[in-house]
Amino acid sequence: MLKRLLGKSQFSDQGLALYRAAVEQARQPHFYLGLAVPDSVDGRFDLIALHIFLVMRRLKREGEVAKALSQDLSEIFFADMDINLRELGASDIGVGRRVKRMIEGFYGRALAYEAALDGAGENLAEVLRRNLYGTIEVEEATLLRVAVYVEAVDQALAQQPWSVLEAGKIAFPSPQKGAEENV
Repeated sequence: MLKRLLGKSQFSDQGLALYRAAVEQARQPHFYLGLAVPDSVDGRFDLIALHIFLVMRRLKREGEVAKALSQDLSEIFFADMDINLRELGASDIGVGRRVKRMIEGFYGRALAYEAALDGAGENLAEVLRRNLYGTIEVEEATLLRVAVYVEAVDQALAQQPWSVLEAGKIAFPSPQKGAEENV
């Protein structure tokens, strides 16, 4: 899927690199095996969306200078979702509606995650329960480990210099190490 985006891309190399890093992080087996994230189309979308949100949240702290890169990142994400839906066999007519729902869902989740991380909304664990796990029952301890991981990612990204992000590089903490050590 990323090869299609890379092959004829109007996107920046930096945006593609940040997107690739977020997707690779979201594909780590520990999320699905150790943290009980549903290994389904929805579960994978939600986990990628969470990581894209965290990167965009970091970029937002740079203000106008990072606005184009953040926009590029969101457009890459939705273009990739479009490609994936088509590869899964969705009809051309249905893809547009489904991508629109994905976009709305992403921005709704982003608002909830943002408020929770800023301490201005619901508890982060509850936001994760509703958005990352949906209707799946998850143990409270697992939910807390994921919340600790998300906070650790937010803090780690905040410490990464703009010059590194601007170059399309990003380092995520391990989902296993960070979540297990801090609970």
